[in-house]
Amino acid sequence: MRLTCLFSFILLFGAAGLVVFIHLQDPEEIVHQQTPGYGSLPSSENMPSKLQSIDRRQSSTVFMKDYQEKGEETNSMKLHKRRRRFVIKKSPILISMNSSTLNLPTLKSDDRNSKWKSLYQIQSKRKQIMKETCSKYKSNNRRIITPYHVSRIFVEDKYRVLYCEVPKAGCSNWKRVLMVLNGLASSTKDIQHNTVHYGNYLKRLDGFDRKGIYHRLNTYTKMLFIREPFEKLVSAFRDKFEHPNNYYHPVFGKAIISRYRVNATKEALRTGSGVKFKEFIQYLLDVHRPVGMDIHWDHVNRLCSPCLIDYDFVGKFESMEEDANFFLHLIGAPQNLTFPKFKDRHSNEERTTTKITQQYFAQLSPSQRQQSYDFYYMDYLMFNYSKPFEDLY
Repeated sequence: MRLTCLFSFILLFGAAGLVVFIHLQDPEEIVHQQTPGYGSLPSSENMPSKLQSIDRRQSSTVFMKDYQEKGEETNSMKLHKRRRRFVIKKSPILISMNSSTLNLPTLKSDDRNSKWKSLYQIQSKRKQIMKETCSKYKSNNRRIITPYHVSRIFVEDKYRVLYCEVPKAGCSNWKRVLMVLNGLASSTKDIQHNTVHYGNYLKRLDGFDRKGIYHRLNTYTKMLFIREPFEKLVSAFRDKFEHPNNYYHPVFGKAIISRYRVNATKEALRTGSGVKFKEFIQYLLDVHRPVGMDIHWDHVNRLCSPCLIDYDFVGKFESMEEDANFFLHLIGAPQNLTFPKFKDRHSNEERTTTKITQQYFAQLSPSQRQQSYDFYYMDYLMFNYSKPFEDLY
């Protein structure tokens, strides 16, 4: 009797071990979500001819990949191997970084007595303030950069540029400039808004292998453009919540209204439209947000990791034209290429200014303004922006 029980126990234990082993060897597929805030793919009729040809090649590639995957479904062994390769490919790659080997491109002899000299000195000061802030508040003893840290950095190989995208700080027009530099279009005016954000014509740094990431971080000119934090926040709110939007209203709007609006109407709860700025700030400051953060109002410190990555150029939205054209001069861009001034979304609407920003924040209590300032404190400090209200401390 005891022998029978012991034998049964061994069989059950072995079966359970086998189940666990099989489960560990067949990980689930990872489902990638679409980047928030961007709509459908652009139609080919709005694309420049070079972009159309690339888009057709990409479509053909997708079709062939789908055809191959359908064939693999009939063979479980191939599917199993493909899943393992997928998991290995997407595993975090640790890249040890000590410092960038590249400095800001030096001025030519004929630039040293011109307007470029003062802009060069401004850049040196901005980088110094950023470096001092990082040294004071951030621990850089373990400088490890993973693909996550470079996921918002776009690559332009011809002129060897790395651009960290900061939404609401001229990112659409900067992507246009990079596409022109790369030969994908002859003019920034030829490129539609959806093509910029959905065409996938620009490469991201996290798409390269470890060697490719390391090489570009150490040899390319790295730049980012930032904007006054409160002004950037109001600009994002106006764009995403004061205009029709088939992503932000149902995903963020419904959650915000449901959590923070007393006696919300059924229509507001159904559509998520009509979020008020005060409700939006309540969501932003809530440690238990009903829906997660978004790149349009996240900290620049988190988006671009300036304490891990040694950026060579730091531009500001407030001096965009001057800073952008100085950068293009430094990298040797064609002289006829200048930073575009046009506003391609809600072009008839006034840009978000300091005055407009103050009008929105006047709707908040002093406590909410202070908490909002505290929320973006590191961005204010790192990029040397003044306190937006006198009563802040």
